[in-house]
This record gives sequence, structure tokens and C-alpha cells, in this order.
Amino acid sequence: MHKILIAYTTRTKKTQKIAELIAQALEEKGLDVTIKDIKDIKDTKEMEAYDGIILGAPTYHGKMMGTMETFLFQVEQANLSGKIGGAFGAYGWSGEAPQRIYDTMENIFKMKMIGSSLKLKNTVKPSEIQEALDYGAKIAGAL
Repeated sequence: MHKILIAYTTRTKKTQKIAELIAQALEEKGLDVTIKDIKDIKDTKEMEAYDGIILGAPTYHGKMMGTMETFLFQVEQANLSGKIGGAFGAYGWSGEAPQRIYDTMENIFKMKMIGSSLKLKNTVKPSEIQEALDYGAKIAGAL
């Protein structure tokens, strides 16, 4: 069974909700999913044990949260080359963070990124809930 890590940071719990929706879709496809707040990952080398990694952070004042930016620098120490990847996040008015995470995963970590990044403004609208579920299903299909 493929193992997937969904790691995120959040301010208002919207990004956490997106992580949970993506996890739900992956679990429905029979994958072993672990969800963690990035502050609970003490050694980024543990990420090497997963077949796929999905990272999420909200956009806040036009940037990704500093906790995710610092985490991405730490993740460079792990060998994630060739692993399946995805990126997501919540936003209020701009939404740059998910794409910046995606680009880092693809260009720096050399991961095999699936689709494009997922950014959602409102995690209670049925259409956006479905987008998150579809994103998880797409990543599951790549495994």
C-alpha cells in the first residue's frame, strides 16, 4: 500500500480543512495517509519513507507563511527526488503560496508533481470541497 504524507501549516484552520479533504479522497482510494502539521515534523528525513508528499500553506499578505518557508529549506536535506507531489493552500485575496510550494517541490526537490497547485478561498462551498476531493483523487491515480 502506498504511503502519503500531507503536511501543512495554518492560521485559521482552512488549510487544515483542505488537507483533511485531500486525505479523505486518498483514503477512499485505499492509500495509507498521514496528516501532520509541519511543526510536528522534527526530522525531515522521515519524509523519505513516503511514496507521495503533499504540502500546504495559506497565503498571508501575499506570501506563504514563514513557517512553511523555513520548513521548505529544511526539507532540502531529505531525498524526495522522483516522489509524487502536490501543493495546496487557502487564501483571502491573492493565493501565491500553493504555487510557490509547488515550484519548490518540482524544481528544487525534483519531485514528480501532479496537476497544478490547489488554492481554495472558501472550504465550505460545495464546489471547493469537490475541488479538494478531486485533487486527492488525481494524486491517488498517479500512484
